[in-house]
Amino acid sequence: MKILFVCKHNRFRSKIAEAAFKKFNKNKSIKVSSAGVFKGIPVSENVLKIGKEINLNINKKTSGLDEKKMKGTDLVVIVANDVPKSIFKNKTKKIIQWNISDVTQDNKEKIRFIAEQIVNKVKGLIEELK
Repeated sequence: MKILFVCKHNRFRSKIAEAAFKKFNKNKSIKVSSAGVFKGIPVSENVLKIGKEINLNINKKTSGLDEKKMKGTDLVVIVANDVPKSIFKNKTKKIIQWNISDVTQDNKEKIRFIAEQIVNKVKGLIEELK
């Protein structure tokens, strides 16, 4: 199974989801990656710091959404409230949308709160997939 976590820029929400899935998932047959609808905005130091504080290994390199990334994807998890499901219609077997809002990259408290929310959702997804 191949899972793709998506948000708007791949600088926060999808990065947290990917790192959390890699940390907590024990089923090695599930491959996971993340992407943004728009690539280019770097991952902020605050996101990296919060990730480290909650023991997540976040990849600093951002990735954009393209056909190569979508190829073979079984499940798209839209970790964002600003990415429409419709762009994935007929591109994957299943789509889940979590509707998590973005935050400015200087708001550490909000970053931590949202990151913990995403981690909990990822843990729930892992349980569902068992």
